[in-house]
Amino acid sequence: MSAVPTRLSEFATAVPDRFWLALFVLLFGLVAAYVVGVINRRLLTRAGVPEVIEGTAFERTAREFDTSTVRILAQLSSYFIVAVALIVALTVADVNYLEQFWSGVAAFLPRLFVAAVVLIVGIVVGDKAEMLVAERLRGIKLPELGVLPPLVKYSVVYVATLVALGQVGVQTLALIVLLAAFALAVVLFAALATKDLVASAAAGVFLLLRQPYGIGDEVRVAGERGIVQEVDLFVTRIEADGEEHVVPNHSVFRDGIVLIRE
Repeated sequence: MSAVPTRLSEFATAVPDRFWLALFVLLFGLVAAYVVGVINRRLLTRAGVPEVIEGTAFERTAREFDTSTVRILAQLSSYFIVAVALIVALTVADVNYLEQFWSGVAAFLPRLFVAAVVLIVGIVVGDKAEMLVAERLRGIKLPELGVLPPLVKYSVVYVATLVALGQVGVQTLALIVLLAAFALAVVLFAALATKDLVASAAAGVFLLLRQPYGIGDEVRVAGERGIVQEVDLFVTRIEADGEEHVVPNHSVFRDGIVLIRE
C-alpha cells in the first residue's frame, strides 16, 4: 500500500526544484491571466465602450462569431500574460537549447501585443468615424460627399496599420510616402467635391447677414416661385403648391432674388 506514495516521493525528489518553480510560475500566470481578463472586461464595460462602438462593422462581425470587441481586447490581455508566464517558466526551468529562441520571442511579444491592440482600436475607431461622418452629411444632397465616410474610415485604418507594422519592425517608409500621396489626393478631391458646398456656405453667410428675404416672404429664386420656409447656411427652402423646393444658396446668389409684392 505504501509503494505508490514512495514512488511519488522519489519522483518529486528526482525532479529539479527549478521545474517545480517553473510549474508554479506557469500556474500563477494562468490565474493572473484570467483575473486580468475579467478586470479589463469590466473596466471597458464600465467605461461605456460597448455603447460607443455599438453598430460598427467590427462589432457586428464579432457578434457573428458570438463574441464582442470588449471580449476580444480582454482575451488579448489574458493571452499576453499567459505568453509572458510561459516564457518566464521556460527561463526558470533553464531550457538552454531554447534560450535564444525564447529571448527573441520575449522581445517580440510585447510589440506584437501592442500592434494587435492598435490595429483593433484603429478598425473600431474607423468604423465609428465613418458612422459619425455619414450621419453629419446625411442632410447634404451632394453625391460627391458619399465617398467621404468610407474615406475617413480607411484613412484611420491605414494609419493604425502603419503604427501596428512599425511595432513589429516592418519598414513603413514606402507606406508613409504612399500615405502622403494619398493625403494630397484627398485634399485635391475634397477641394473639387466640395466647391459647390463651399460656395453655398459663403453665399449662405451673406444671405443670413444681409437678409434680403425672410421666412414667409414670397420670392422667385433660381426659377422657383413660392413662400420661403427656411434659410440656413447651405440651402433655401421654398414651398409652392404643396411642393418644397430646396435651392442651394450659391444658385440664389448667382441668379438673383425676386421679391414678389402683391
